[in-house]
Amino acid sequence: MARIDYFERRLDDKRRLTIPSELREEFLSGVVVTRGFGPYLHLYPKSVWEDQVEPALNASGNILDEKIADVNVQFRRGKTEAELDQKQGRITIEQHLLEYATIERDVVAVRAGSYWRLLPGDAV
Repeated sequence: MARIDYFERRLDDKRRLTIPSELREEFLSGVVVTRGFGPYLHLYPKSVWEDQVEPALNASGNILDEKIADVNVQFRRGKTEAELDQKQGRITIEQHLLEYATIERDVVAVRAGSYWRLLPGDAV
């Protein structure tokens, strides 16, 4: 089976994003949604967040280094964690994150290595 690196979805009225069935196993550990580097969101499997992102954010460095602090603030501000709805494969995205990424209803998801970028449908 081919690896899925892109999908488009429409949020339902409760701000829920349906993950394609082919990808749901990737998110069995849970889901973490954060702000991205730009005006978009990052969607991580919780295992990736815990095994790769947290260690990177907590890497030793100068506690007063402004760049390290800025990256921590960027990724932790508004961070949400959730479980994937196993029945229908949905996650709820908080309104403040949708506003940050200017996502209204249509979402484009693009794999970026071990995480996903979520963009507004009209951004591509």
